[in-house]
Amino acid sequence: MRSTLFCLCIFTIGLSACSAPYVYQNYPGNNEAFAPQDTDSQDKFIALPKNNIKLTKREPVSTFSIDVDTGSYSIARRMLSMGNLPPPEAVRVEEFINYFDYDYLPPQSSKVPFSVSTEIGPTPWDQNTQLLQIGIKGYEVPPEEVGNSNLVFLIDVSGSMQGEDRLDLVKQALTSLTYQLRPDDQISIVVYAGAAGVILPPTFAYQKSRIIEALDQLEAGGSTNGGEGIQLAYSLAQKAYIEGGINRIILCTDGDLNVGITDTNQLKSLVEANRERGISLTTLGFGLGNYNDHLMEQLADIGNGNYAYIDNYSEARRVLVDQANSTLMTIAKDVKIQIEFNPEVVNEYRLIGYENRLLNRADFNNDKVDAGDIGAGHTVTAIYEIRLSDSDNPSIDPLRYQTAHPTNERQNDHGELAYLKLRYKLPDGDHSQLVKHPILTQDIKNKLYDMSDDFRFSAAVAAFGQKLGHSQIADMPYASIHALASGALGQDKFGYRREFMSLIKSAETLSQQQSSL
Repeated sequence: MRSTLFCLCIFTIGLSACSAPYVYQNYPGNNEAFAPQDTDSQDKFIALPKNNIKLTKREPVSTFSIDVDTGSYSIARRMLSMGNLPPPEAVRVEEFINYFDYDYLPPQSSKVPFSVSTEIGPTPWDQNTQLLQIGIKGYEVPPEEVGNSNLVFLIDVSGSMQGEDRLDLVKQALTSLTYQLRPDDQISIVVYAGAAGVILPPTFAYQKSRIIEALDQLEAGGSTNGGEGIQLAYSLAQKAYIEGGINRIILCTDGDLNVGITDTNQLKSLVEANRERGISLTTLGFGLGNYNDHLMEQLADIGNGNYAYIDNYSEARRVLVDQANSTLMTIAKDVKIQIEFNPEVVNEYRLIGYENRLLNRADFNNDKVDAGDIGAGHTVTAIYEIRLSDSDNPSIDPLRYQTAHPTNERQNDHGELAYLKLRYKLPDGDHSQLVKHPILTQDIKNKLYDMSDDFRFSAAVAAFGQKLGHSQIADMPYASIHALASGALGQDKFGYRREFMSLIKSAETLSQQQSSL
């Protein structure tokens, strides 16, 4: 009999960046972390129950929506830099893993815009487990196929936005983005506080000095009427709408919407209606103390956009300069993943993260069900833990009145561990396309050092996120996580992986200090 295996499946979805139509020009900024704030926080995070272990024979199929948000990771980084461990409810493990890029082979042609590759090996926090990494990469879009941009900067200038880590940082971030735009792109600026107003009507990007001057003049003060601001921004975006282009609102706020349309359902309806008209919504969060993480994530999800938290200028540059195409250009919408585990091979599974992205099995083929969108260059990873059927010590006891050994060996003859399906729509399409990929047992490797840097690093990030989130199943020591990450840095062009290692050390120190109290 084979040795017991409790496997961890990681699905990684990456879309290669378009050949950059936005050419970076130097802009003075700083990368400094901001000083600690008042620890009497009123930040809003939503605690969701963790996904349970599923018995494959009862529920062989798992379905969820793709998510490209990364806000949870940079919020945790901000809190650690301020000398605080993030609360468990602030940790969304999938957003930690999604923060980093992974190198996967691109598709051969644009006819099928996704390619799929797999890598299977040991998981580092359990000698009886393995990790399956599935990489899906999107087609590189030539720059001549990238449409012009119609962007509306929707900026919160209420009193809560005062400070160098809020409105001052917003100005720096949006100025950096302005320098990336092509001459024929358009920018509008709408602000909101006690009331909303148009600071800059649609203006071509070749008038950069006019746009930057409008940003420089912004000042914070008053209460927040975010609902009214969003309505005005959508109206402006519709008037300047570019057929076949990028039509997007970029909302910059601390999420403290306390006047106007504050009911989530009303905001959802507004954002959803405009999504159907082809206008996307990206949310960029700033500041802590009264930050509404839950609302920011919800609005971006509903608006077919992405959500990032900007904790310093380096993060602003990452989101709006280095990943400008990823942030602005949607390459596929309503992307769903469905995996069917082979019950003859897999006894149990558990999806790590994506608690607020789960779908019903029937939702996968229903094109009316909304799902996440992906921008060019984005990387998405989902992780499953699975236990093979020949395990001697399953976490769920077998039923007494059930056949111990399956009689149907047809699936097992193919050597398939699972079958992956990905469904997506093209940005202007209404009908989904399907990609299929079998996952084979023969590809399992037994030694961690045989795995790629990406494989080992993503495992370290998964372990770190679960530890901060107080996982009852995976609890790897900080020192071991650090050692794993340090041996898997790869090229690390922008230094994000090295920065991750410093966060592990900070969390370890803070955890030890808490334990000694």
